[in-house]
Amino acid sequence: MVECRQLAGGRRWVREAPRLIRISALLRRWLALPLETIAAAPGVTAVLAAVVALVASPSAATAATPLSISVTGNHFVNGAGQPVRLLGVDRPGTEYACEQGWGYSSGALDSADAAAIESWNANAVRIPLNEDCWLGINGQPSGGLTWSAYRRTVVDYVDDLNRDGIYAILDLHWSAPGLVVANGQRAMPDPHSPVLWKSVATTFKSNHAVVFDAFNEPYSPAADGYSAYPVSWSCWRSGGCTVPDAADGTAPVTGQTYTAVGMQSLVSAIRATGATQPIMLGGLAYANDLTGWLANEPTDPDHQLSASAHVYNGEACSAVSCWNAELAPVAASVPLVTGEFDESDCSAGFDDSYMKWADAHGISYLAWGWFVLSSQPCSAMYLVTDSSGAPASPNGVAVRAHLKSLPALH
Repeated sequence: MVECRQLAGGRRWVREAPRLIRISALLRRWLALPLETIAAAPGVTAVLAAVVALVASPSAATAATPLSISVTGNHFVNGAGQPVRLLGVDRPGTEYACEQGWGYSSGALDSADAAAIESWNANAVRIPLNEDCWLGINGQPSGGLTWSAYRRTVVDYVDDLNRDGIYAILDLHWSAPGLVVANGQRAMPDPHSPVLWKSVATTFKSNHAVVFDAFNEPYSPAADGYSAYPVSWSCWRSGGCTVPDAADGTAPVTGQTYTAVGMQSLVSAIRATGATQPIMLGGLAYANDLTGWLANEPTDPDHQLSASAHVYNGEACSAVSCWNAELAPVAASVPLVTGEFDESDCSAGFDDSYMKWADAHGISYLAWGWFVLSSQPCSAMYLVTDSSGAPASPNGVAVRAHLKSLPALH
């Protein structure tokens, strides 16, 4: 499959833009001077050489393809209309650091971070969002941080990724209803969630190198033993069921519930802004169950929906037989992105098996997670041991080696 080698010209053009602006400013200044003064000006030789180099390489200016992604049939295509898969990593931190009040992310989100990820031959990064920190509600971000700086951190990081030819996936990861602080992942979206997506989509609607992941991991509390709070596929699509406000499958507090908002409402909120980017929708069971996805697919006037699955060892759908039975049929109808995958048994066999299977079925995948936990056991599922991108064993080593074995993604 052709990946995104054609992006090389577009990426170079984006990277050259700041230099071109500086060159243009110098030329405008020099053209107002006498010829003999221009000739003696410091740096004139280097500037002229740079202009000649750019002119001599028309691919940088005239043949550049802007970084963009959209859905055609059951696959993504880039700006040149060629098939592309999203292959890369999840970048945790922006969902919890702001709520805990010590920063906007775990580690620096900057051009160096983007370059380190690109060095793994990755072309996509998934960025988790905190609902309250983005909206500036419920006292969030805490610790003297501000919602405006939180948004700026995310926007600037997306720009850094795009400059390196990397697609950004924005994911609603931590949320909470009413006056409850978004301190974990809830079972379903809440009334704040469409508001968040209207804001995020408005912010990024002109950037077609962005994908929206509507809600991290929908799940039914009934499956965790709380039978009073089932989430059906019908509720997944249209909302209306009652769920507890407790986070991460923990015991609900009596009387503290909210009415779930469905995926259709999130899709409609995004499209109401005029944003046409692809939207990822994770299935039930913490996005590990896609059995009802196709039958309950929301309506999208732009036909830009894709499914998202999270695949970890030990989950219900963690074997090739299940992937063939439940994931492959979805991937045959719409693009399928593995929004998260990894293993916690200090081995890389599961990682390798899944990546090879996904490659054979044209499925995208992003490994969890690009953050440094060098003092933690290998079961903690971190990919790197330092900010330069040195891979952690075994998961990081396996993911990096596999990505670098694929055809160039840039």
